[in-house]
Amino acid sequence: MSIFNGSRLTNETFKLDIERMRRGWYSDKYFEAITAILAEMARRQLCFGSFGGETSPRLPGVDVSEIDTGNVEVEMQFFTRRDFAVIAGVDKALAMLRYGTGEPDEQGRFIPTWQHLRVEAVHDGATTTFDGDARDVQPAIKVRGRYGDFALLETPMLGVLTRASRIATNVYEVLRAARGKPVLFFPARFDAHEVQAADGYAYDIAVKRFALDFRDGPPPYISTDAQGDWWGGAGGGTVAHAAISAFLGDTAAATLAFAALVPAEVPRIALVDFHNTSVETSLEVARAMFDRWWALRQQGQTEEAERYRLFAVRLDTSGNLRDTSVPPLGEKRLDNGVNPRLVWNVRQALDESWRDWAYAGPRAQAASEFCRSIKVVVSGGFDPAKIRWFEELMVPVDIYGVGSSLLSNSAETNTDFTADIVRVKVHGQWVPMAKVGRRAGENPDLEPVDLGAL
Repeated sequence: MSIFNGSRLTNETFKLDIERMRRGWYSDKYFEAITAILAEMARRQLCFGSFGGETSPRLPGVDVSEIDTGNVEVEMQFFTRRDFAVIAGVDKALAMLRYGTGEPDEQGRFIPTWQHLRVEAVHDGATTTFDGDARDVQPAIKVRGRYGDFALLETPMLGVLTRASRIATNVYEVLRAARGKPVLFFPARFDAHEVQAADGYAYDIAVKRFALDFRDGPPPYISTDAQGDWWGGAGGGTVAHAAISAFLGDTAAATLAFAALVPAEVPRIALVDFHNTSVETSLEVARAMFDRWWALRQQGQTEEAERYRLFAVRLDTSGNLRDTSVPPLGEKRLDNGVNPRLVWNVRQALDESWRDWAYAGPRAQAASEFCRSIKVVVSGGFDPAKIRWFEELMVPVDIYGVGSSLLSNSAETNTDFTADIVRVKVHGQWVPMAKVGRRAGENPDLEPVDLGAL
């Protein structure tokens, strides 16, 4: 599965569309073309010299006219050039090699040949660095074998490595910006549902990698069950804006219903910006939940009371609105959206609200502790830059909810993978054969892979 347990996920998890993958359904057409060319050369026993080739500019003085090009063996490496990357998607790429390597026989039946490959790979969760020199890369996977048997797999392998590693690295960078505070994984609504399992897995890999590197880290928080499919996670969430609408705009009533009817292990997080009055709504929900919690405890129903423990309030003010608790700081700065002053206002109000409830004695003390324990979650437009700004200002945020920025593929977040043939077997010897500006890279984290176990 990853560096964290030393095992690998298998196709029982991925359930690859094997038949169409073998036919090149997911491959760029030029890989289909070279596969067909090499297969036909092998079938007709055509050699390098059959097309006029006798020498190679890379191998001066070596007669290569009789090289069996149709069955040429190569060494291919898969790598990214992001300056720092958390690698994910390796296990799925390896499963593609296991089930997609081979060729059809004369009757069109697929003949697997994966057992002839020599494969090395890192585990998901490994990291790579890049100094800007394309001749000095750290491969995540190396494959040696008959090129025609696995050429069709380059496109889907690169795709899964690129997406999973980009998301894992983006999550890791957000965690670093948040200084290890929990990050809710909210990008599901911004992409096709088919990618949720892979994306959620990449997120979990990043959370684990952060904890390994910093000897501590937050637990994972995902929003859909699909995001936890590959690693056993379960989705959680807050009361949605739509739910509040269904409760006729009564956020407290919607939160009480959530608390009463949703399994107790799901954290109670109230979304408090429905009326653009985050402070007032936070206090309404806090008091409603506390009163129910207190009443049940007084009745001796301690376990039932915990259903009404308000874990957090979530601020999600739209970027084109300014919360009523935040007066503008001048004509050019309206403090729209979720901003530092709004968070401070909500935090202070929660910490002090119990004083206005006119409770005395143990009930007042319980109310104080209840309100001060409520966390503040922020969401809406958060990326590493905005999170770093909040952290530098020491804004009292407990949890960041991050969505579309985790899918970002910009100049700063580009994690595109490349596959290069870097060596070719000639007369029994492996010789360098990379394009100009590339060469075989090294990575001490590469390990031999038993494809048969996948």
